[in-house]
Amino acid sequence: MKGAVLGLVAVLLAASGVAAAPSAELRLTPAEIAALAQGGAGPGSSGVAGIQTSVLAGDPTKAGPYTIRLQAPANTRIAAHGHRDERTAVVISGTWFFGYGDKTDEAGVKALPPGSVYTEPAGDHHFALTRDEPVVVYIFGQGPTDTVYVDPADAPKPKP
Repeated sequence: MKGAVLGLVAVLLAASGVAAAPSAELRLTPAEIAALAQGGAGPGSSGVAGIQTSVLAGDPTKAGPYTIRLQAPANTRIAAHGHRDERTAVVISGTWFFGYGDKTDEAGVKALPPGSVYTEPAGDHHFALTRDEPVVVYIFGQGPTDTVYVDPADAPKPKP
């Protein structure tokens, strides 16, 4: 299964244009990815506390293709939000519970195990959650990206 997931990631990277030009050549092993700098919920993520992101390719804050690795801990809930760019994602590990709509609705999620693919069309609202295990997702987009919550009250608040 792990080989199939990595193969799917390679296909999506190629389709997104991330590895199209020689200046964008990229080869990372799982150990090298794990060693990349990780930050909190960075650009292109929900901003929810506990989420860790690493930029694998490109820069999600600038024009052009990007790939981010998002790791969400167990029992994470991300309220309905959208992004200005169209995105495609692959679940690498764990089960990601993902749904579309303007309101977070647990009954409306679909369980996406490793190897699953989903899209986040530009401007479409969506929500996600984890249950008893952490999840790793690779997200591919064309920056710059942003995150806008349907209900601004659901947006994570910066710590003082």
